[in-house]
This record gives sequence, C-alpha cells and structure tokens, in this order.
Amino acid sequence: MLRAMSTYGSGDLPEEVPPQPRRRTTTFVAPPPRLRKGSVRLPFDAARRLAAGHPWVFRDTIGRPLSSESGDVVDLFDPEGTFIARGIYDPEGPIAVRTFTRDPNEVLDSAALMRRVRAAARMRKALLPTDELTAYRLIHGEGDFLPGITVDRYGDYLVMHVFSASLSKLSEQLVPVLREVHSPKSIYVQKRYRPLGGEGPREPAEMAWGEVAPLEIEVREGSLHIGVDVTAPLGTGLFPDLRNGRMAVTARAKDRRVLNLFSYTGALSLAAAAGGAKEVVSVDLSAKAHARARRNLQLSGMSEDIHEFIAADALTVMARMADRKRLFDMVIIDPPAFAHSRERAFSVERDYRELVSMALRVCESGALLCCAVNAHRFSLDALITELGEGASRARRLVRIVEQVGLPADFPLPAGFPDGNYLKFVVCSVV
Repeated sequence: MLRAMSTYGSGDLPEEVPPQPRRRTTTFVAPPPRLRKGSVRLPFDAARRLAAGHPWVFRDTIGRPLSSESGDVVDLFDPEGTFIARGIYDPEGPIAVRTFTRDPNEVLDSAALMRRVRAAARMRKALLPTDELTAYRLIHGEGDFLPGITVDRYGDYLVMHVFSASLSKLSEQLVPVLREVHSPKSIYVQKRYRPLGGEGPREPAEMAWGEVAPLEIEVREGSLHIGVDVTAPLGTGLFPDLRNGRMAVTARAKDRRVLNLFSYTGALSLAAAAGGAKEVVSVDLSAKAHARARRNLQLSGMSEDIHEFIAADALTVMARMADRKRLFDMVIIDPPAFAHSRERAFSVERDYRELVSMALRVCESGALLCCAVNAHRFSLDALITELGEGASRARRLVRIVEQVGLPADFPLPAGFPDGNYLKFVVCSVV
C-alpha cells in the first residue's frame, strides 16, 4: 500500500491511500515563429556570430537563393525567431547579406545614411591630425556601419568604392549626403566588383557629382607630398591604410641603406628618405610607377641623389644583389596579393616565405626587415609563421620588434576579425 507522506503527531497513524492511476505527461512544443517574406532564420552558430558583431552572412550559411531581389532589405533572425539585424541582399557574391543595423525600428534611408556619415566625420575629427593630413578614409565600410562601401578623401575630391552591385542604389543615396557633410568639389565612384559578363578590365572611376578632377591632385601626409589620380581604375597612387607603416619606416630609417620592394609610386621610399636614410633603392615591375615616384620626390622637395629605381622582378633583383654581396640595413616588403612578371606569377599566400628568405640574403647583420601583408585571409599568425619559415630557409635569426596595423580612420567593429586585413611588422635581423 502507498502511504501518505505527512507529519503526524504522537499516537497518530498514517492513513492508507488507494493506488492512483499513472498520468500521461505531454510536452508542449511551440510552433516555429512565422517569418514574413524578406526574412531569414539563421543557424545557431551563424546567428551567434552575427549577434557578436560580425556584419556578414555568407551564401553557404543560407544554403538556397532567396526570393528577394538584389539590393532588397532582408531581416535576419536567430533559430528562435528573435531579430538580430537588418541588411541588404546580394544574390551574386559569396556574401549573401551585409548587415547595416541591429535596430528593428531603423529604416535604411537617407536619414540613416546621414547619421552614419556624420558620426564617422566626428570620430575622424577627434582622432586624426587633419591639419597635416589631406588623404584619409572618410567611410570605412563595416567599421562605419556601411558594409561594402568605402569613401576616401584626396584633398577636395572624394572616391567612393562600391564592392557589390547590390549596393548601387544605396551608393546613389549616399552622394548627396557626402556633399552636405563634406562639401567636396566632386565625388567619384569606383566599382570594385566583377561585371555580370565575367572577368574584365576594371573601369575607371565615374564622376557621380561635381567638377572634373585634374589628372594629378597633390595630397599631404606630414612632410610627404604625393600626387594621386582619383579616376585611376587600379589605384589612385597612395594607400591611406598603410600610413602607420610609413610612419614606422620614417622613425627607423636614419642613416640606413634601404631596399623597398614592390615600391609602386614610392610612398615608402619617400618615408625612408624623410627619416634620414642615406640610400634608397626602389624595385617595381612598372616603369610608370617609378616615374610617379620621381614626381612625388619633386612634390615633396626631395632630391633624387640618394635614390635608385629598378624596373624588374623583385625576387630576380634580390638574387642578383645577393650574388654580388650588395647588402642593406633596411628591407621593406609590401607585395600585392597577386603579381605577374615575365619570370613568374607571385601569390602572397604561396610565396611569402620565399620572399622573406631572399630578402634576408641581402640584409646586413642588425638590419630591419619591414613586412607588410594586405589580405584578410593572410592572418597575423600566418605572417609570423611565414617569417619563421623564411628565416629558417635563409638560416638567419629574426625577431619581431614592432607591429602596427590600420590607422584610426580604418575602424573595425568588435566581433569582425576578417576586417583586420592589413599587417605590418618590423623585424630585427641577427
């Protein structure tokens, strides 16, 4: 017999309880939340990453094409149906949705763009020495909560880079906002995505508003004066994101013999000269780039006396210098992600250790090796590993003594490690 579980006093006896029928337990499962058209429910891991600040939803996360059109606004939810973010849909690229807001009540309109552009301007006014800097980034895509769009200032002219055709309408809405906040002479737009017809030569920047820009605009970065072309399809002639690297070179170049590899228009060579280098050798495949570097020396009021320009493949040049025992006190490596020459095709991910190994062959004992990488898939850990592999091949000892990254006008949102694409390390060579 079952007995009642009770507390009874002295002399009391428990009462007998008849058997009770066993009850069935039913677990209530709530139906999944309904999501309207233009909404996506993400898997748990993707939802957590997005909630932590990552601004992208990759195509393989969604798994199937949406019924939305390119450029449509899409709401993103976690598996339980809780709103996470709102973004713009791209049916073509590997990034399916770029998120713009985490506020379910915010509409992506001109007022939202104005809030972001003004906030970005306030931050740069507080953090940048704009009195001695006339080339810098005004809008850094994800870091200023406008993913897929960047805007650079070159003097009185602005260049907007658009990284997806899905952002075309938004970029058009951004033009009058930039005019009101920054009062430029003109705004150019550079499309940084493949045309639907496939790979082809990149088109020059198109003027979206204002007066036609001159072929050369002189900009200033401290004591450096550099000529840029805001209409050029492959680059204006100056990379504002490498500013901290140039400052590191200037600070450590005094009385050194400097070899600048992949020198482009010579900004790092100018930085070395400004720091008191006694010799600067610039190596680049393009003779046209060297001509622009010489022009930048003139603009900066610097003599060519200590400069030598070599138009050739960097690895080939270093091999010849090593054979001739021509050594340097500072070697700068700033390769593009990919490059082609008559001798070889270069890939930064595949060939960086060979580049480091060859550079160490022309380094004097006590030299500084300055290494830059501009690729988000090539992490700082990967760079440090490649430096070790290259040093092992060259049988040299290398110590990292300084690391710098993106300057303040290239902010990164927390939770977005993919955005940390630029690495610059200074190494001491034993």
